[in-house]
Amino acid sequence: MGGNTKSSTDYDFLTVWRVAATPREVMDILGDVGTLPQWWPSVYLRVVPLDPGTPDGTGKAFSLHTKGWLPYTLKWRLTVTEPITERGFAISARGDLNGVGRWTFEQDGPETVVTYDWRVSAAKPLLRRLSWLLKPAFSANHQWAMAQGREALALELRRRRPGADPSKVPRPAPPTFASRYRWPRSTTHA
Repeated sequence: MGGNTKSSTDYDFLTVWRVAATPREVMDILGDVGTLPQWWPSVYLRVVPLDPGTPDGTGKAFSLHTKGWLPYTLKWRLTVTEPITERGFAISARGDLNGVGRWTFEQDGPETVVTYDWRVSAAKPLLRRLSWLLKPAFSANHQWAMAQGREALALELRRRRPGADPSKVPRPAPPTFASRYRWPRSTTHA
């Protein structure tokens, strides 16, 4: 018995980006989870801080409402499980997705290689029921979301460059089916 049998609801994703930035610049953006809806709005619809964690980032927790290009959303809790450093950090997911993720940042000349290893199991009833049939579509949905993230990160890096005029940097892509996902702006969690 035992072994590494995978359920149709288990997903292992490995994403690699190359961006013109230092690991610190990447860490400053990806490690600031609360800002995800501002610079990666195609995926992060809402992020609500739950726990400030420790000064190194460990224990930070957020309630997330996310989506891809398919017309469904996911609600889950992200908790930072390892310190946020220039080498990366790790997270756990609980809710519609359960599992772990690890961001790593490695300098390669003028670029940083950003790797995201995401190992999750779908818990949302829709995904659990249809995973056996639609796993390729759900996987493509994740790949789309990560492609959006790479483009959005590159734009955010340009926006934050010293001397940059943020008004001349294009806005990142909005969520698909955006009219269905509008929330009142919170004055507390802008």
